[in-house]
Amino acid sequence: MTPLDLALITLDEGLKPYQSALGTDWVAYRNHCARVLHAFDSLVSDETAMRQAAVATIYHDLGIWTHGTLDYLDPSADLARDALVEMGEPGWVDPVVAMVVWHHKLRPYTGPHAEVAEPYRRADSADVMLGMVRYGIDADVLRAGRARFANAGFHKRLMQLGGRRFLRKPWSPLPMFRW
Repeated sequence: MTPLDLALITLDEGLKPYQSALGTDWVAYRNHCARVLHAFDSLVSDETAMRQAAVATIYHDLGIWTHGTLDYLDPSADLARDALVEMGEPGWVDPVVAMVVWHHKLRPYTGPHAEVAEPYRRADSADVMLGMVRYGIDADVLRAGRARFANAGFHKRLMQLGGRRFLRKPWSPLPMFRW
């Protein structure tokens, strides 16, 4: 089994407790997560980093659904932190939380754990941008990820959530972005 296959198993197991919170968005979110892992796998060859990314990916946007907000980075990081402690992996907290907290940074991330957080940021951003901006990821990798893991309305849902946030808080429409 490849590190990506193992990461996908971790993803599916980790998302099970959140199926009801995700509701009809479960497949869309799961497939977005799988596409992010697929792209990340093309950037990082370290098996431990792939396992950490699998955990980060479960939680990276989950606060949208569990906390009902687009200001979800801290709630998502808290969920990841709690899960890692429960899993007996407290040494992974800092790199995984860095992946979660900085995955919407608009500029390259160069802080602590950049060796995993920056490729993770690039993988997530490439998927959110539908591959129109590839962030150094091979176009064939992104195409293969989209072919293997259907969109299932993920980007449409992002537009709905963003539109709703804009109508309620036009002064802060996308609070998850970081400089």
